[in-house]
Amino acid sequence: MSSAPGWRCRDRELDLSDRPLVMAVLNVTPDSFSDGGRYADPAAAIARARELAAAGADILDLGGESTRPGSEAVAPEEQWRRLEPVVRALAAPDGPTLSIDTRDAQVADWGLTAGAHIVNDVSALGDPAMTAVVARHRAGLVLMHMQGVPGTMQQKPSYEDVVREVAAFLGERSDRAIAAGVPREAIALDPGIGFGKAIEHNMQLVARLDELARLGFPVVIGASRKSFIGRMTGAEVHDRLPGSIAMASIAIFQGARIVRAHDVAETLQAVRIAEAVRSARR
Repeated sequence: MSSAPGWRCRDRELDLSDRPLVMAVLNVTPDSFSDGGRYADPAAAIARARELAAAGADILDLGGESTRPGSEAVAPEEQWRRLEPVVRALAAPDGPTLSIDTRDAQVADWGLTAGAHIVNDVSALGDPAMTAVVARHRAGLVLMHMQGVPGTMQQKPSYEDVVREVAAFLGERSDRAIAAGVPREAIALDPGIGFGKAIEHNMQLVARLDELARLGFPVVIGASRKSFIGRMTGAEVHDRLPGSIAMASIAIFQGARIVRAHDVAETLQAVRIAEAVRSARR
């Protein structure tokens, strides 16, 4: 388990000592794998964000670019066109903690300037300007591992030892961020379940997640509704809640402190039970 008692995200200290946090997924895109563009309209996205916050989400993760397998990159200007009205409607001193799901430093800068607190970077500093943006805003930063890019990442992913390779990659990227001025306590790590990973790679990463937690940063797990759950169970996207909760609960036992999810109320209940049992075995 991470030794960090909290996650520093600008002016907010998110407590990780009591229970893992739930990061709610909200894609304001026309081509999301999980909702098929239901929240591409700003009014619908804002209403959904408020529903997720009312359901108990600790963080709202807003994305203006789909990174599903086979997806194409979206220009920063278009990402921000989708995101801006939602971020501006939600950002407030007493409002929800907001995360911008982007691999583009320009989008991150726009989002943080508008009041967001976290950058969720699935490319783990693929844009070399990202560290300067995050450091300047003193924002929280999620560094995620991905083999390849979304358009090609699921074309025969290969590893000698996926856990060691992912840990080494994230260790190097966290060192790079710290050297560029991002505070250590602002960084969280995500092994990238389903991002350039076959089913066996996903299983190994969750089974040995404690090895990643030993790097000393909060670990984020994002398996909600993903296609490998469908391949393992035969369930369609909106029938994958049981598998998603199972993965989140097991990940908590293995050291995850932040769970990224579409179904907030159900995941929050599972997180509380899993954490209570995990704590009882100390």
